[in-house]
Amino acid sequence: MDLLLVEDKDSLRRLLTQALEGSVWAVRAVADPQEALRALEAQPFHVLVTDLRLPGMSGLELIRRARRLHPGLRVVLMSAFGEPKDIVEAMRLGADDFLPKPFDLDTFLALLDRLRALVGAPPPDPAEAWVAHSPAMQALDASLRQAAASVLPVVFRGERGSGRERCARRLHVLRHPAAPYLSLLAATLGPEGPDPRTLQLLEGGSLFLAGLEHLAPAAAQPLARAMEGASGRGIAWMGGVDSEGALAPEVAQRLGSLELRVPPLRERREDLLTLARMIMERAARREGRPTPWLERAAERQLLDHAWPGNVRELEMLLGRTLLFAEGHAVRAFPDLGLGDTTLLCLPWPGPADLETMLKAVTRSAEAHLLRRYLAEAAGDLPQAAEALGLSVRTLAQRLRDHGIPLEDKGSSPSRKAP
Repeated sequence: MDLLLVEDKDSLRRLLTQALEGSVWAVRAVADPQEALRALEAQPFHVLVTDLRLPGMSGLELIRRARRLHPGLRVVLMSAFGEPKDIVEAMRLGADDFLPKPFDLDTFLALLDRLRALVGAPPPDPAEAWVAHSPAMQALDASLRQAAASVLPVVFRGERGSGRERCARRLHVLRHPAAPYLSLLAATLGPEGPDPRTLQLLEGGSLFLAGLEHLAPAAAQPLARAMEGASGRGIAWMGGVDSEGALAPEVAQRLGSLELRVPPLRERREDLLTLARMIMERAARREGRPTPWLERAAERQLLDHAWPGNVRELEMLLGRTLLFAEGHAVRAFPDLGLGDTTLLCLPWPGPADLETMLKAVTRSAEAHLLRRYLAEAAGDLPQAAEALGLSVRTLAQRLRDHGIPLEDKGSSPSRKAP
């Protein structure tokens, strides 16, 4: 992992750099904040550690500019002179922690270990919308709040596309919102089980295993051993399984302590229009356009539809509708299914040479094809992989490369279904 250290005192800069030699951190150490900005413009870093008082620019201004370049950058502010207002401002700008000087190296290294976990398994956004107007979702929310008071492993059972991972994220936020969180496809686990380094990264956080019905028989026992290992005991385990799916006996004994049912979209009609408006608003904001409103006829169509694809189907429909929408209102949905006549529409690449533009168009087309085949397979990853002529692991890696969530696969790489 890449760390940018900005400290104008030579002795401390050398000491911290030496302390990280041979570790997982590749350190770039500089004394000048302008040099730090040039480094950030040249390449992304995972963590920025900066002093508050720097020549020519304050650490706060450096944080502001660095976060503008890389919004996901993790930041630590150091200072021997930090006033409370400086610390508050640093947190407002997105700093993760403050180190008052002098500090011992063990404190510094422990802080970096925590940030490494958050880089590798970032926690969900606590502000992610949670729609629970319907009785079915209110009952589920009450169960989640009860489960949050315990450390019991939880299995979410429901239809594909109903939002099982969204429920896992909700439970994680209720339990420990600042802790690391990771979602893995159970089908990608091999006979070696979960990677021990990943489990160490997640200690104190949560691991969600999506699609447990697709767990390979050879992976069941290694997974069970991992759950009982030293790192596994420090993780909140969660899993998702299809309505009719079965858990391997070894996994059921350890993961099936508490099973919560995720209602399909047809059982939560009171949530439907709120979800639709929220999805439309997010998609429109990403595209920099006004959010169209739904006229009564369009709302009635949504309420009358059976939604066999659940929230994922709703996202696909609204993403496609926004693409072709003209004006400020959606009057009707001509086709509530994917249909064979759906056009493949790709964004224009940025100005570049032909070869670069072709690569950008190819990558965009690949993302659209992946989402299309996942939707046609109703989120069944092995079925989609077979249709695409890929192994499950290769398909999972392609999804990760495109930023498509492995459980809630909607019509947009960054969209997450409530």
